[in-house]
Amino acid sequence: MPLNYKIIPVTPFAQNCSIVWCSETNLAAVIDPGGEVLKIKSAIEAEGLTLDKILVTHAHLDHAGGTAELARMTGVPIVGPHTDDQFWIDLLPEQCRQFGFDGESFVPDQWLQHGDSVVLGSLLFEVLHCPGHTPGHVVFVERDAAFAAVGDVLFQGSIGRSDFPRGNQQQLIDSIRDRLFPLGDNINFIPGHGPMSTFGHERESNPFVADKRFG
Repeated sequence: MPLNYKIIPVTPFAQNCSIVWCSETNLAAVIDPGGEVLKIKSAIEAEGLTLDKILVTHAHLDHAGGTAELARMTGVPIVGPHTDDQFWIDLLPEQCRQFGFDGESFVPDQWLQHGDSVVLGSLLFEVLHCPGHTPGHVVFVERDAAFAAVGDVLFQGSIGRSDFPRGNQQQLIDSIRDRLFPLGDNINFIPGHGPMSTFGHERESNPFVADKRFG
């Protein structure tokens, strides 16, 4: 498949900002530019890519804090998250101030809903609304490439926090088990933090969502 990616940890939270691109067209998307925008832009240029859009899984500061700056710098559209994260976008300036980050709110060029799709060259990313960590969290899945960018929904050996405003642990577990795991054990995913994994590995061993927990 013509899907390539590069993970660029950004911010003191080591958030997995990622560049994904279609090798047939060299069109790229940045997923979750939380900060260090010049570092992200330099990585795009080093690969000889043309940035086509910015994708946002959710609007916590370490995932979205650099979105407005990157969009202003490159002129590309902001796609996502789901409208239920509007209040988190509105809170971005305050979030960033609290942690000593540069960051600002933004207006998405396109909000995303469950079942939408995002085209990037010859790649087609399905959009899954996966609330629980935040109410408007979305996940991007390229089925033919067996690839997903899941933000802070699922991690290797763990799941996202649900103790933030409008978080919900049962929703989060349902999102993982009802919307992610049915896509197949072979799906490789980039989490918002930490190492990559597969849905199959997490179904087998993740202490929060493994099949053995649910009989």
